[in-house]
Amino acid sequence: MDHSAMDHSGMEHGGMDHGAMDHAGHGDHVGAFRRLFWVMLVLAVPVVGFSGMFAALLGYDLPNTAWTPWISPVLGTVMYVWGGRPFLTGAVGELRQRSPGMMLLIALAITVAFLASWGASLGLLAMELDFWWELALLIVIMLLGHWIEMRSLAQSSSALESLAALLPDAAERVDGDEVTVVAPADLRVGDLVIVRPGGRIPADGRVAEGTAEVDESMITGESRPVSRGPGAPVVAGTVATDTALRVRVGAVGDDTALAGIRRLVAEAQASSSRAQRLADRAAGWLFWFALGVGVLTAIAWTLFGSPEDAVTRTITVLVIACPHALGLAIPLVVAISTERAARGGVLVTDRLALESMRTVDTVLFDKTGTLTRGEPVVSQVQPAPGFDDATVLALAAAVEGDSEHPLAKAIVAAARTRALTVPPATGFRAVTAVGVTATVAGHEVSVGGPSLLSRHDAEPLNATGAWAADGAIVLHVLRDGRVVGAIGLADEVRPESREAVDALHALGVAVVMITGDAEAVARSVAVELGIDRVFAGVHPDRKAAAVSELQREGHRVAMVGDGVNDAPALAQADVGIAIGAGTDVAIASAGVILASDDPRSVLSVIELSRAGYRKMTQNLWWAAGYNLLAVPLAAGVLAPIGFVLPMEVGALLMSGSTVVVAVNAQLLRRLDLRPEVSAARALGERRREEAGS
Repeated sequence: MDHSAMDHSGMEHGGMDHGAMDHAGHGDHVGAFRRLFWVMLVLAVPVVGFSGMFAALLGYDLPNTAWTPWISPVLGTVMYVWGGRPFLTGAVGELRQRSPGMMLLIALAITVAFLASWGASLGLLAMELDFWWELALLIVIMLLGHWIEMRSLAQSSSALESLAALLPDAAERVDGDEVTVVAPADLRVGDLVIVRPGGRIPADGRVAEGTAEVDESMITGESRPVSRGPGAPVVAGTVATDTALRVRVGAVGDDTALAGIRRLVAEAQASSSRAQRLADRAAGWLFWFALGVGVLTAIAWTLFGSPEDAVTRTITVLVIACPHALGLAIPLVVAISTERAARGGVLVTDRLALESMRTVDTVLFDKTGTLTRGEPVVSQVQPAPGFDDATVLALAAAVEGDSEHPLAKAIVAAARTRALTVPPATGFRAVTAVGVTATVAGHEVSVGGPSLLSRHDAEPLNATGAWAADGAIVLHVLRDGRVVGAIGLADEVRPESREAVDALHALGVAVVMITGDAEAVARSVAVELGIDRVFAGVHPDRKAAAVSELQREGHRVAMVGDGVNDAPALAQADVGIAIGAGTDVAIASAGVILASDDPRSVLSVIELSRAGYRKMTQNLWWAAGYNLLAVPLAAGVLAPIGFVLPMEVGALLMSGSTVVVAVNAQLLRRLDLRPEVSAARALGERRREEAGS
């Protein structure tokens, strides 16, 4: 149904079209259709039950009272005016746009049924044109389909709110010798602000004083904190993890990087909403088909039959042409698809994304938090001569025990995993960009990077060169100024990632990785996983451009990411897939959300999309095929050989086609979409193909 053409003033949120509607209005729309459906369902019971034609079809007698014949007309009129209003106003919109579709087809059928039924009730037309029961069922079924569809289309409103929430509630501005607490919105370019340890930076700018490890993961999606010292740029919403900074504000409001990402998300989401639905195109074709057959029917029966037969046949054609089944063909498949997806750990927020997934030929993974865990782990330990792994790791864990730094947590976790005895440490002190030092068992033990080695005129262990070449973070452990060992830390590759890449290759889908990390880090992961192509060293605001580049090359791209900087790329991609453990804004900017961190869930999305498309296609052919067959028969195309489809039989067949569509959609419930099952199925199919060849 093309609800961009509909006036929803009857739906309690004004007459805006969906392209311009905000997300809150979308939620009201779903609730309004739900309420309207249930009210119309209640009214439909007496309308159908007291319909004379329906009673004749089923062979039961109606009460012999004066008011019985008027129950269906009165309540049916209420249903037409109230329940039919969304379709009638939608039809007006389609006429204004000169784009006939589902709304016009439904409006045509319910209007003809309404007028014909009143004609029959008043004795002006034949009683066989009493369509009150058909009118009621038609409105209820179409409202059900529209409600299901709108529920599947309802989108989260949290994307832009999540971006705004990254800013702190207050900023500390330096005014001479005083510090004033102000709202970030009150800051001006040139202001000097203090950022406390663990605090969020309130505006874009440059560091004026201090050096700190800044956590930019909420913006870049990358796990490694970045050292920012005097003159270095910093971005609003990022966190100074260890020491305080003074930042000179360089941009505020709409000029910040965060605001720029917000605009990109909003623009990309708006552009993605203009996709045309297949069912509405089919309805447009059926409208012209039904109208053309109706005109020919009226002319033929007037010339070769009687005017009474012409009226009866024409009305029958126009009522039967309304696509009960077509109205449910896609919404039912989508509703069941999203339910099955949820059971497999996949949440669908945009059905167009799910429909598009079957055409994807390239999956672009953001590295950190998607193919990798997004947090550092100890990957190597190299002791110096005279020491062992356990001693090196235990000394480092002792020094790092009280630190909140991600690398410190990784070292402590590694010692705990290996059940090492960690000695107590005293006199902890940290020197920014150098390392940390503490006293352990009477010895001064330090842990740090190259600056620590330089300070003690020490040389790195030979093995660490290869670690650094592979992109690992290298920390050396010194005791009393002497190197006792080195520890390598890296962002751990998820164990499921290799199977996910292999399974995508089995489906003929190329795998591309994008990351802000250095080329060495990216290549190391790509080689380990067998990835086809790598975009490395990509700045946060360039990820969407990488998606566009792939699209210009002719690829249909699905983007899988988890960071705020991924949000524009997720929206730009043909399908945006967010890792459920990622940031709220990335999740809300995607059409598909992986509730778990398992990248194999991408296989589940592809499989469901292909299966769902098959069901949609089958349902559309069945629904349209019924119309293409039943409408000419109702028009009397076989009248010359003595067969004319009885109107009541056509109406029952129309309802029967709806049942067939519903049952066919239910077959989707047999799909097992657990990530491990989907991946195994894809790999199994490739092995069978290879064995067969």
